[in-house]
Amino acid sequence: MTERMLGPRRPAARSQRARSQRARRLPTVWHVRYRLTPWWGKVLVVWALSRLVTTSLILVLESVQGPNAWTGASPKYADFATMWDGRWYNIVAMLGYPSVLPITDTGQVGENAWAFMPGYPFVARLLMELTSFPWAPVAVFVSVVFSLGTALLFYRLMARVQPPNTALFSVVLFCAAPLSPILQFAYAESMYLFFLTLALYLLLERRYWLLYPVIAVMALTRPSGLAFALALGLHVIYRFVTRARDPFPRHERMLAASVALFSALMGLAWPIAAWAATGDLMAYTDTELAWRAPYIGYVELVPFTAWFQGGIWWLGNPWGIVVVTALILTFTVLLFTPAVRRLGVDLRLWLASYGLYLLAVFFPQSSTFRLLMPMLPLLGAAALPRSLVYRVAMVVLFVAGQWGWLLICWGVDGYDWTPP
Repeated sequence: MTERMLGPRRPAARSQRARSQRARRLPTVWHVRYRLTPWWGKVLVVWALSRLVTTSLILVLESVQGPNAWTGASPKYADFATMWDGRWYNIVAMLGYPSVLPITDTGQVGENAWAFMPGYPFVARLLMELTSFPWAPVAVFVSVVFSLGTALLFYRLMARVQPPNTALFSVVLFCAAPLSPILQFAYAESMYLFFLTLALYLLLERRYWLLYPVIAVMALTRPSGLAFALALGLHVIYRFVTRARDPFPRHERMLAASVALFSALMGLAWPIAAWAATGDLMAYTDTELAWRAPYIGYVELVPFTAWFQGGIWWLGNPWGIVVVTALILTFTVLLFTPAVRRLGVDLRLWLASYGLYLLAVFFPQSSTFRLLMPMLPLLGAAALPRSLVYRVAMVVLFVAGQWGWLLICWGVDGYDWTPP
């Protein structure tokens, strides 16, 4: 009787043990699959999941978007993604640049297409010609493709200075960053970050010859030629000073120096092009100044003054000066922290050069967050801690930042003075 009662339970017990063993093996199986997956496969999964999350946030905001200067209420995704400067890039793609600058009632140069460089709209227009598709979907497609390319390149860049696991989490932070929605909007950032990341990777690899075409495209996509020229110049000086332990042959010196000079020339190419097309030497500079006029009026561009002007406008005097000075000191100290130093000299030289460039010429306002995106190597420093709690918290914080940025800078609520 007892044996008959116990008999049927044995298969159930064996089944339970089997399930328990499979459950214990499951993490091992996934770990093996993870290790066997090539680096580009891991990056592709990270990028795809991040775009799914970001697109979901965008669709929620899009559904409640009211009528505005660019779209009607609850616009389609492609229309919602081509608002703000996307309309200027559309104008450049379809009409080019004006030969006569618009003049305001006060006699100043007004906002016009010369503020937007031709790299991104040229690529979009070329694709439009090849496919016969309209601007909006093509512009978004170009940004999305370049965002994937940037994620792949960013992993390769970080893998030069970090372990593979940390490099991959750097990509996670890049894809989840608060400004990452712009990687799938009709803005030039995706394309620019692709060529910037490629240029930084080639610099670390010391493939100076290949930098020529990359710098040429990069400098005509977003203003960056002068900042990269400074980074290259500092790179040449550093390599020359340390040539005893790191040989720097004469032919490499000449080549690296010539690339730095080329980058400086490309940094001036667009202002010269605007001058040639309009006959106005200050066409590009005055056009850029038109965007800060609503804050501080029309003023001359004096290097290294705009941040202090902005600080006073936002916070008054003396607190504006104090806060800007504190930001400069904080950023300087940041470059010498152990986490950032682990990025290596060349990436730190880029961070310092670009930071100096921003301080010299840009006016701080809501678009400044977007202008900080070229400092993406700092995400590598933020990715160093291996704590699971830290990493999950960072991703959650970054995704929350996406929603905050979308609400503040992208969604339009009546008269909006916080452009992305």
